[in-house]
Amino acid sequence: MNRRFHWKRLETFCEKLFTKAGLPENDAKIVAESLVQADLQGTDSHGVVRADIYLRRIQAGMINRDEEMEVHYDGPVILLDGKNHIGSVVGNRALELAIEATKQHGTASVGVKGSNHFGTCSYFLQKAIKENIIMIIVSNASQTMPPTGGIRPFLGTNPLSIGAPAGRYAPFILDMATSVVARGKIISAAQKGKSIPKEWAIDKFGNPTTVAEDALEGSVLPMAGPKGYAISMFIDILSGVLTGAGFGRYVNNMYENWEDPQNVGHFYIGIEISKFMPIEEFKNRIDQYFDEIKREPKAPNVEEILIPGEIEHRCRIKKMTHGIELPPKVEDELKRWGEYYEIDIHDALLRTDEIVDEGEESKNAFR
Repeated sequence: MNRRFHWKRLETFCEKLFTKAGLPENDAKIVAESLVQADLQGTDSHGVVRADIYLRRIQAGMINRDEEMEVHYDGPVILLDGKNHIGSVVGNRALELAIEATKQHGTASVGVKGSNHFGTCSYFLQKAIKENIIMIIVSNASQTMPPTGGIRPFLGTNPLSIGAPAGRYAPFILDMATSVVARGKIISAAQKGKSIPKEWAIDKFGNPTTVAEDALEGSVLPMAGPKGYAISMFIDILSGVLTGAGFGRYVNNMYENWEDPQNVGHFYIGIEISKFMPIEEFKNRIDQYFDEIKREPKAPNVEEILIPGEIEHRCRIKKMTHGIELPPKVEDELKRWGEYYEIDIHDALLRTDEIVDEGEESKNAFR
């Protein structure tokens, strides 16, 4: 069994790495927090597995650490130029602007250009939910998915995410790629030496494949065929074409392009619930909605009908208590970076006296 890490100490370890790499302390904290939160909710493909490429791009001078981001206001419509800062920091600034403008105007749109890979959208959704705001976030990405009928990557696995608060329940959180699966999951499978379902991807010749390495040389497939393709295009129009960011083949790959900024684009839409009804009334209504969904007749062998975000919520509770397991390759990468910057990764391990029975759960699912 892989060794387990204490989530908060792993976050502190990563924060120290990014600070040593040259990010301002607050920026380093945001990046580390976003990565570990992805691991906590079970989205390993966007967790600390990404620390290595982020650090390499910072070290290579591919990430801006100095020039200020630029904000252009026009009432509830805002354009943020991230000036090539690291993605989660740009994404967090966009979120702050979206929350502020939404509270002022009832609804707001924030377009973002000049950004980089920014991790999971759900990291930002959680923060908006705590402010009792419904938030929609989309982002484009570098080319990993063909248009329907094609075999060459042209579109990103452009994510679509929506978050809304609830009362007795965990919040509604939809955070999905527009591909059958996020490319990060194929990367994770390749690192673990595992095969993938043949419905996930095609090789570079357009043939279905179960070999993760061949899939990484080919393309992931759109979810629901032409529907996923069309949604991905729409996200690219909002995040790339409209904002002035890259789109299609002009969003640069962070693993392959070491000459040009990624120029990723994001788009945020905020909705102030209290402009429609009191927040408690909304939470009561959404709880009723969830109650009724869960009481629906279940298909054979189904024990429970789940709400989007519920699996991740439960995973977070469990991992905050039982620790985060990392693949040996990822642990080795972090260990090497720790040795380079003289930071001991062993300090982040879950101690023997902290290991609890699997039946126990933390009561503090959120900070």
